[in-house]
Amino acid sequence: MEIIVVNDFFQQIAALSPEQRVIFEKRLKQRGLNQLRRSEIPKIKVHSRKDSYNLPLSFAQQRLWFLAQLEPNSPFYNVPAAVRLQGELNFNALQQSFNEIVCRHEALRTNFQTVEGQAIAVISKAKPLILPKIDISELPLNRQEVEVRQQALQEVQTPFELTSDLLLRVKLLRLNEQEHIVLLTMHHIVSDGWSVGVLMQELAKLYPAFFNQQLSPLAELPIQYVDFAVWQREWLQAEVLQSQLSYWRKQLQGAPELLELPTDYLRPAIQTFWGANYSFELSKELSASLNKLSQQQGSTLFMTLLAAFQTLLWRYTGQEDIVVGSPIANRNRAEIEGLIGFFVNTLVLRTNLAGNPSFEELIKRVREVALGAYAHQDLPFELLVEQLQPQRDLSYTPLFQVMFVLHNFPMSVLELPGLTLTPIKSERKTAHFDLILSMTETESGLEGRLEYNIDLFEEKTITRMVDHWRRLLEAIVANPQQRLSEFQLLTESEQQQLLVEWNQTQVEYPQDKCIYELFEAQVKKTPDAVAVVFESKQLTYWELNARANQLAHYLQSLGVKPEVLIGICVERSVEMAVAILATLKAGGVYIPIDPNYPTQRITEISKDAGIEIILTQQHLEVLLEEQSRQLVALDSNRSEIAEQPTDNCHSQANSENLAYVIYTSGSTGKPKGVAVTHQALVNYALEIANQFKLQKSDRVLQFASIGFDVVVEELFPTWIKGATVVLPGTSKTLSCQEFQQLIEIEQLTVFELPTAYWHQWVSELYSVQETVPICVRLAIVGGERILGERLRQWQQLSTSLIHVYGLTETTVTSTLYHLNSDAELLEAATELPIGQPVANTEIYLLDSYLQPVPVGVPGEIYLGGAGLARGYLNRPELTAQRFIPNPFSQNAGARLYRTGDQARYLPDGNIEYIGRIDHQVKLRGFRIELGEIESILSQIPEVKECVVIDREDIPDQKRLVAYLVTEESQEFAIAQVRSFLKSQLPDYMIPSAFVELKTLPLTSNGKIDRKILPVPDWTRLEAEATFVPPQSPLEEAIAEIWVQLLNVNQIGINDNFFDLGGHSLIATQLVSRLRKAFQVELPLRYIFEFPTIAELAVTIVQSQIEQMNNEEKVQFLAAMKDLSEEEIESMLAS
Repeated sequence: MEIIVVNDFFQQIAALSPEQRVIFEKRLKQRGLNQLRRSEIPKIKVHSRKDSYNLPLSFAQQRLWFLAQLEPNSPFYNVPAAVRLQGELNFNALQQSFNEIVCRHEALRTNFQTVEGQAIAVISKAKPLILPKIDISELPLNRQEVEVRQQALQEVQTPFELTSDLLLRVKLLRLNEQEHIVLLTMHHIVSDGWSVGVLMQELAKLYPAFFNQQLSPLAELPIQYVDFAVWQREWLQAEVLQSQLSYWRKQLQGAPELLELPTDYLRPAIQTFWGANYSFELSKELSASLNKLSQQQGSTLFMTLLAAFQTLLWRYTGQEDIVVGSPIANRNRAEIEGLIGFFVNTLVLRTNLAGNPSFEELIKRVREVALGAYAHQDLPFELLVEQLQPQRDLSYTPLFQVMFVLHNFPMSVLELPGLTLTPIKSERKTAHFDLILSMTETESGLEGRLEYNIDLFEEKTITRMVDHWRRLLEAIVANPQQRLSEFQLLTESEQQQLLVEWNQTQVEYPQDKCIYELFEAQVKKTPDAVAVVFESKQLTYWELNARANQLAHYLQSLGVKPEVLIGICVERSVEMAVAILATLKAGGVYIPIDPNYPTQRITEISKDAGIEIILTQQHLEVLLEEQSRQLVALDSNRSEIAEQPTDNCHSQANSENLAYVIYTSGSTGKPKGVAVTHQALVNYALEIANQFKLQKSDRVLQFASIGFDVVVEELFPTWIKGATVVLPGTSKTLSCQEFQQLIEIEQLTVFELPTAYWHQWVSELYSVQETVPICVRLAIVGGERILGERLRQWQQLSTSLIHVYGLTETTVTSTLYHLNSDAELLEAATELPIGQPVANTEIYLLDSYLQPVPVGVPGEIYLGGAGLARGYLNRPELTAQRFIPNPFSQNAGARLYRTGDQARYLPDGNIEYIGRIDHQVKLRGFRIELGEIESILSQIPEVKECVVIDREDIPDQKRLVAYLVTEESQEFAIAQVRSFLKSQLPDYMIPSAFVELKTLPLTSNGKIDRKILPVPDWTRLEAEATFVPPQSPLEEAIAEIWVQLLNVNQIGINDNFFDLGGHSLIATQLVSRLRKAFQVELPLRYIFEFPTIAELAVTIVQSQIEQMNNEEKVQFLAAMKDLSEEEIESMLAS
């Protein structure tokens, strides 16, 4: 049971003598913290009780009343306590004691009414408190314990009616003649943790007196809670208010709205308050070491633990700006120390962890923050929220979502005449915040309790978090000079699991072979099997090998040898297959060039790579006229090539030589070539063939464009297993119906699709109730996150799916996840994992300091093993930057590739992909560096500033949007921009929308704030937003109410209530006026969910219909049945 809610730092200050306080405040002033002297604060006076029915609420009460309106009939702000009574109980004395306490404290007799949308306090005369007694003495002991827990839970989960209930409930459970349990429940609006202590202390004095039939020994209270409420509102005005506010405005300026903790469940749109607790203990030795460290650092235990907790939060979120709430008793005046009431205040403690400081340095920062908070503690948290007006979001609490509490001493056992009172821990099953870490000092060491929201976290996640908290504290006391990133969070078993067990992927493979050698071996096994099909043409393995050999000999005659770069710019055709194989057989390195690329991009690739020869087709030579390279047209030169021998071509290439270079988008505006060796390709092809279970009977679709690395996956694993590669007859994207026909005609068994295309196809199948053709046994999807709803639809089609993840730099695919056709149906919101690493691949999820992150915590994906590319062609600096030494490997020269992707481990070892850390995205299967588009945009003279992001404002429709600050008119600038980009970039890199802004929004540290860039008007992309006046009498009436409340003259139906200056208290008045005007009961949360006049008008009509009785609804529907659509619209408008 929590009795005193106060942190040791603030408690120590409160206990200072007058002389010590003077010295302390001098030091505050030396630090620039001018705390107002308590002697300068006016005394709290007794307020007139002429009108006991129209009294003010304190700021804290007002906030809690507002929350009660937002979530009516909820038990989330019940304050429970339980006490075990051992000895002979005098029931009458106990009941009389509680009645006297209710009589003494007006707060317990206060109710809260609403008048014109505003709350008032109403104090009732004392009514007898009837103490219910439940006898469970006949139950066996184990059943008694269960019954006590159930009774306690029932009490804490039973809501109070603030308008009429006595806000104190007491229940007595009789276990036997000598043992009872008292269950106490108060509403937080009239009490706090300190109040429970006051109640117990008074009970301890009253019970003996009434037991002995004496009068109350307690002195009359000097003031009541309502006197404090009146005083608080009178004092916190003008200069006093501004003095407090100016500090907090500066302290919290630019603070993050949300601490983005990794959660197990998606954050609900409206915050829930169901919770659970996880209790733990720290050893006596560790507790003593923490106290000793605090003394050595000149801090308090509170500061040390807060600094450690904020370090843990930093390690979990990666956010350097950590904001935590912490309660302070706010009992800094003698006259209120003995009152029951809601006095506790919450301080917002914001610490900057930037620069990866040592823990000793962090304690200094935390100390400064704590001193500043103490110096300005008199501003109620509720008033701070009202004044700062943080962004409204019903899914989380304002200013902070995590709280830290240190209790200095638990309630001790109380000895009464013939009776011993022992506190019992109470379970609330609620959570006011995402997390509340409470630590309590006891004789045996520090005890902890982590309260968590069960709609966000699972218990196993909280268990891991506590283990990391304990491990972190142990590391801190061992070496407080260490930097925060260097403290080890993971236990030894976790390190073994993450670094070793989940990376045991070693498989034997022919490391000395080149990929064409595996193909040639397959030719010997199945020479007559069909290797490739294109429209009416097909080649057997022998024929494909023969034609590739002829071209390979021809290339060697032109000087091709290992490491010589050969461009392949052909349309999808048999010639494409021949050209790729021939280049490899000749010992060369093939560079695919999509003929659909702009000439500028083709030129850039050709120059950057230093391509000596380009294999192409005659009709494409016009695209390559500017290339000062030797062109070989495979069709027009066919007769000359056919003169070459058909036997296997011998080259000097070995497995460490390059097989291909694929160009991907570059952040500087310049494409970068990824160079992959034969060894990496051989390992990859063998593993994919194994994972896909490819066999001779398979017919595998070659769907990707030639410049995309998935072509590698579609060709080589197929060819080393004797299966058939099927090339579609068009390079254009097939419609879903055309794709379905292609599958049937070609009898495809395996194919990989970009996620976006797969989404469309599955959606089309589902909508027209078609099935996947029976010939298909496996689909592979990769490139972007898969929608949960599409997954559910796919599972109903009973076809196996593999979800792949990888990058060109790690040879196409690094992890995969099998979703078998008979797998259990997934939830719609399920994120399909990207699985586990493929053969001879290591994966590490690391923070920005290369430390492994715990299970469930996001980290950057680092990949190692046989699949790593050699690096970026002709870019040694970039290669060194992205391909780093592997700190976890004992092998000399082992490297890791830094992907820039973010993911997290699931408890079963599978990996869940989160997204790009930078602003590079994958769209329709193409990886796009947004910086490259921005770089091209910045070359346009009319564009002053620009930023490009990917948006998914409509589910399943991810699109690129460019935001521009231009010097010309929007229409002129956008027309020029689009034309220029099309000449420089592939179509998939052209933004779908262009939005002109006066300035780009910036974060507090000067970076572009991408999160608040406006949503484009997808229906009228180039039209300015216009004011829309009310369209009906209903909207006009609502607008008039808004005008009165917000003091704004012109209000459009799409204007946001809160953007116009509305806040929580005005929202309650709005609900009251809407109720009066339209005779409709609207929950307060509707104002937050539907904050425009247009939305509210619809909501009001819907609510009016819902509030009709059955007979009225029947009449209404009958009337609607006979009306035309125009008449219905006219009626609704009126």
